[in-house]
Amino acid sequence: MRGLKLIIPLLLICFSVQGQQENDSLKKEDDDIWQEILLDEVLITNEKLTPEQLEAQKQFLLLKRRVYRTYPYAKTASEKLEELNRSLAKLKSKKDRKKFLKITEEYMENQFEARLKKLSRKEGQILVKLIHRQTGRTTYDLVKDLKSGWNAYWLNKTASLFNISLKVEYNPYEVYEDFLIEDILLEAFENRFLPEQPPKNKIDYVKLKNIWKATLKD
Repeated sequence: MRGLKLIIPLLLICFSVQGQQENDSLKKEDDDIWQEILLDEVLITNEKLTPEQLEAQKQFLLLKRRVYRTYPYAKTASEKLEELNRSLAKLKSKKDRKKFLKITEEYMENQFEARLKKLSRKEGQILVKLIHRQTGRTTYDLVKDLKSGWNAYWLNKTASLFNISLKVEYNPYEVYEDFLIEDILLEAFENRFLPEQPPKNKIDYVKLKNIWKATLKD
């Protein structure tokens, strides 16, 4: 997770193409931080929750778990994408750029495919959203720029078989799940559970919170 994952969007497809089944188990190194998160969520109360409230709480904790797993990949994708673009800018010929990308892609597949294969399909879709948050580009557009429009088209078609769209954007102003993700991230940054990296496009959290407060009230 800390290595040179320069083209995470392409590796994302690796676990999808191989038919990765839904698997939300965390790696051992994630256990301690997740235990701490769970402890934070425990509330001592005499209030009896309805089945709907219990289900909502369960889904929120599951979303939180998925965000904690995928955000570091998106953060690294943003950092390494900048490095990759700087390296490509130094190469003069199209042939050299293509060769460099091929070597980089092969290296990443060998080093990081096994890690990304542990992500579930839902985590894969959240990763796509977070890549858009951190880079300002959809995964589809990144693949299109780094490979080709033809590659982007077929990779997206393949991903769609596993309920993943590479064209999905991160839009917390209009999508409630994205608002929850933003809320989870800001809390994680404040508590230093995750290293903070600002979104590519600035998000006005006060405005965002007011929008959803009014929407949910209605």
